[in-house]
Amino acid sequence: MLGNEGVSLPPDHPSRLSINNEVHARPPEALPERARITYLVLLDDPDMSPVCDLCERFGVEPPGENARHYSADLGPFRLKWERHTEFTRYWFITPAKGGTEPFSGMALKSVPEEWLKSLSGEVLAANNLELVPRPRARIDENRLSQEHFAGNMVIGSEISGGRGLAFTDFRIHADGFGRILVYENGQTPHQRGRNVQRLLEIDTYRVLALLALPIARGLVPMLGEFERELTEITEEMRDADHTREPELLDRLTLLHANIVREHTASQFRFSAATAYAELVDYRISELREQRIEGLQTFAEFTERRLLPAMKTCQSTANWLSTVSQRVARATQLLSTRVDITREKQNQVLLESMNRRARLQLRLQQTVEGLSIAAITYYIVGLVGYAAKGANQAGLIPWSDTMVTAVSIIPVVAFVAWGVRHVRKAVTG
Repeated sequence: MLGNEGVSLPPDHPSRLSINNEVHARPPEALPERARITYLVLLDDPDMSPVCDLCERFGVEPPGENARHYSADLGPFRLKWERHTEFTRYWFITPAKGGTEPFSGMALKSVPEEWLKSLSGEVLAANNLELVPRPRARIDENRLSQEHFAGNMVIGSEISGGRGLAFTDFRIHADGFGRILVYENGQTPHQRGRNVQRLLEIDTYRVLALLALPIARGLVPMLGEFERELTEITEEMRDADHTREPELLDRLTLLHANIVREHTASQFRFSAATAYAELVDYRISELREQRIEGLQTFAEFTERRLLPAMKTCQSTANWLSTVSQRVARATQLLSTRVDITREKQNQVLLESMNRRARLQLRLQQTVEGLSIAAITYYIVGLVGYAAKGANQAGLIPWSDTMVTAVSIIPVVAFVAWGVRHVRKAVTG
């Protein structure tokens, strides 16, 4: 076989290794025929220090600093830890002895109590799962419900083409845990692990999807108030004059701000709910269910329970977007009306300024004429005094009256030219 020594390649993309290993992330555990599993999902718990602390307690090497999943045998139990975007989940797996009744104990009992108390976050899902061999006799669903599910209605089906049976009631029992019972029928350890992971993820993603339902229910009355406020403002807009337009615009702006706030707060949760609901459907399809007569399958139960909730969330999200668009259009319309009113006011103001400018020009021209007359009067008076003195001294043969009269026209012309020259210089 030829080797690849000495082959030189360009440098790797920074994310090549992590992207390639992503397909191997969170692999399912290989499970024996009999196993007892406690499964915990904690919301908003990104801290991995509890996992490291638990590993140190049992002398096992902890996960790496940036690890997102981890699996190890700690002796009394096997630990599987996974960190997701908004939740963290723990698997505690112990072998179950033959002849023991399902749910007569739980794997979590093997975990130190003080360590459990140190966990942060909020419990979103908690399940006890029992994996046992399938009995040869037919399973009595009524007896199964009474013995293991507190008499609740049981949901179940054959899975993996009849190689297993799975039962649950999707309820939280008195001990605070849900229950899933899986009968194994000739599967490989990895097949058992994949089916158990699918069943637990169905419950996890179902709960995560339903986190949006309380938000949708809380938004419905609020959206009704927004609708009524928008209708009232729109009615008032129709008959409002320009004096009320700024007030209505302020109300619309406040209404739009409130809607944007609610839209921003709920958008992620609604989008996440859609994605989680799709994951639920995908995990159920992977089970390859076959009906057990008289029982609802996982697909039927989730379709009848989860689908209406998702439709409620979707319709609420659409309603919120519709109201936001309507308010935006009304705001734009009213803003346009306010702009037109302001343009009219500006036009009236400009016309008023033009009238004032014309009056000012006329006044200036009047003052300019009066200034020419006054300056001419004083200059001609000076000329008269000069002529009178020159006549008495015998310097000129003309009388002072004649010189004064003759000087009026050139003085007027000179003064008029000078005043206009100064005005042009100033305005230029």
